[in-house]
Amino acid sequence: MSSALIHLNALPSALSSRAPRRAVLISALAAGCCAIAAPVAAQDATPEASAVPEAKVPVGTPAPRRGQVTIYSGRSENLVGPWFVLFDHESGITTEVRYAGTAELAATLLEEGENSPASAFFAQDAGALGLLAQEGLFQPLPQEILDRVPERFRAADGTWVGVTGRARVLVYNTELLSEDQLPMSVLDLTDPAWQGKVGWAPENASFQSFVTGMRLLIGDDATCQWLEAMIANDTVNFGDSNAAIVQAVANGEVAVGLVNHYYLVAAQREAGGKLPIANHHFAPEDPGSLINVAGIGVLANAPDPDAALEVVEALLDDESQEYFVEQTGEYAVVEGIEAPHDLKPIEETASPAVDLAGLSDLNATLEMLAEVGLL
Repeated sequence: MSSALIHLNALPSALSSRAPRRAVLISALAAGCCAIAAPVAAQDATPEASAVPEAKVPVGTPAPRRGQVTIYSGRSENLVGPWFVLFDHESGITTEVRYAGTAELAATLLEEGENSPASAFFAQDAGALGLLAQEGLFQPLPQEILDRVPERFRAADGTWVGVTGRARVLVYNTELLSEDQLPMSVLDLTDPAWQGKVGWAPENASFQSFVTGMRLLIGDDATCQWLEAMIANDTVNFGDSNAAIVQAVANGEVAVGLVNHYYLVAAQREAGGKLPIANHHFAPEDPGSLINVAGIGVLANAPDPDAALEVVEALLDDESQEYFVEQTGEYAVVEGIEAPHDLKPIEETASPAVDLAGLSDLNATLEMLAEVGLL
């Protein structure tokens, strides 16, 4: 499997022009789509449809129609489709939304180039946004939009912004463990005391982004050693399903599991809050405390840039941020919006100092996971 994966940051120096570079990137993303298509779907389909409250229904007279805009969305329709219905109703702009995996759409945008019908790309992961920004596909956003989002959740060059945040946590069974028994670093899960008690989902896109972040923080060698030590410690493999990890923790099949914070929200919602589970945050700056974002950028050659900017502005207004907190259990990235479901405020979850755009180096992570036998 690893032979089909290309390290995006190790392209031959002979590729001096942007066109051949993009051809290589498209091939790499195509390979990555095959490798992570299921994990992407599994990640962004959460919370499950049965656990999501009924979306708001537009009320009142819709705004007069005043144009349309095409959006490519790597966020699934069951999560963001209802928001676009509300936006269309209230703004008068008709959004033509193309839904697919984030990696697939990134490859499509690279291939289409300036001929793309898309005016904006709504991605489930900052890494894909960083990749397209490196290729010059985004235009700088207005400062008033950038100022809505803290610097750590937006591009350093101002070409994209986060829309919602997802924190990596350790979900644990509260009947088996107390908070003070849990490790303060994800690196400590290799201790023999945790043998056979930890669940993870190496095929899931969120786990792969976490490993990419770990590589950036502590280096490839140390990350590979951690993965191998976790395998040797009989960490239980749940494939691509974080939801299955949370359920196994609730059932006592494993004591703890590495997931995103909102999986607990979905599980508790479906069970009426009766599950004996809680989220544990690792220490500030720990690799296990990574916060990734779903985000959006406006294409440099957008056919309808003004309408696309209205979409971005609407996604970041208080009402929309509260909508996503309630609907998906994710964190708002705009300050002043309460954390979802009594979770720890995002300001108190000290994510390590990782440039989220650097998460674009996914294929090297997939190679590493394949080499240690997890893919």
